[in-house]
Amino acid sequence: MKKLLRTFIVWIAIYPPLTIILYFFGEQLQSLHLAVRTLILTIILVPLMVYVLIPFWTKVFTKKP
Repeated sequence: MKKLLRTFIVWIAIYPPLTIILYFFGEQLQSLHLAVRTLILTIILVPLMVYVLIPFWTKVFTKKP
């Protein structure tokens, strides 16, 4: 069950910011080479995930009453 919860936390942490970035900057990113697009997305999303979103969602979902 812990793996399932971790998987859900990673998914809920990555899906919204990735969708927002693609919504607002998708056209600008589309003109770039795939490797450059991926580099830009990972430069933004990996630190955001590791330092902000995963810790936040982990606290939310593992909060003991």
